[in-house]
Amino acid sequence: MKKIITLLFLFVASYTFSQEKEFQLSTHILDISTGKPAQNVEIHLEKLDEKTNKFILLQGEKTDKNGRVGNFLRKNKPNAGLYKLTFLVNAYFESQQKDTFYPFIEVVFRIKDEDHYHVPITLSPYGYSTYRGN
Repeated sequence: MKKIITLLFLFVASYTFSQEKEFQLSTHILDISTGKPAQNVEIHLEKLDEKTNKFILLQGEKTDKNGRVGNFLRKNKPNAGLYKLTFLVNAYFESQQKDTFYPFIEVVFRIKDEDHYHVPITLSPYGYSTYRGN
């Protein structure tokens, strides 16, 4: 049994580490009104098309049990440009029977290099904050 647990731990650790190396962008939502991660929140990633000056949807994901999405933007190509993460938080608050002032939150940011970018938000029904994490 101990051997199985050790193998499972090594698999999870290697999978998590490989995701960090494989993807350039991650995000996290912490609900500061509960002190817990915001689970099952839909997030859209868009990139600005410089020719049309419009954002193009690249990917949609939902936060996991830890309030995270770690698989945005594969590192196998240049990803420089302007991006937008849209956090669709209305359904999250409705599931908790809470009203919210912000039905969705848009965060626009620039990727300039091949570094990892972490763009988390802290959230409450009547406010939010964001920053560049690591």
